[in-house]
Amino acid sequence: MSKKKNPEVEEQAPIEPEVVEEETGAEEAAVEDQEAGDVDELKSELEATRSELEQQKEQYLRTRAEMDNFRRRMQREKEELGKFANESILREILPVIDNLERAVCHARENEADSSSLLDGVEMTLSQFQKVLEKFNVTPVDAHGKPFDPACHEAMGQQESAECEPNTVVQVLQAGYMLNDRLLRPALVMVSKAASSEATGTDK
Repeated sequence: MSKKKNPEVEEQAPIEPEVVEEETGAEEAAVEDQEAGDVDELKSELEATRSELEQQKEQYLRTRAEMDNFRRRMQREKEELGKFANESILREILPVIDNLERAVCHARENEADSSSLLDGVEMTLSQFQKVLEKFNVTPVDAHGKPFDPACHEAMGQQESAECEPNTVVQVLQAGYMLNDRLLRPALVMVSKAASSEATGTDK
């Protein structure tokens, strides 16, 4: 006796694999798109990080250069301060030397009466001059030199046929330099051209 086939079983359609494959491909494409987006985002972040790093490097180099310049400037100022720290004291010593020089000149005019005084004052004056040399104080070379307003101060003019006009013919008070910087100008008389009467050219 033969078995009858169930028509409901025969009519059931088989599952088609193509639909599963299409869905799997779409998912893989979506994953690849996501990964590509992530890579682009990482590249963008990397470029931004590199740009920020370059900016930080430039700022660091500028800051370092500024600090080096500041350190050198402070070192120069420190050296300048060391050179001229005694300026006020030395300025006070100069009038004493002026008085000693005047005393020596006066004693020389009266040598017979004051030879011992002259010796003592000259010794003291020599000691003062050595102190000045120790602190790099040097006298301004003025007599017979062209007038220089940078280190001479004119107190008046004198007619002179022997010197060119605008020449220092007399030093009233010596000037001094401290480390090649003017400590005190020399007070001087400056020559001017002699008049015709003084030179004896009357006709």
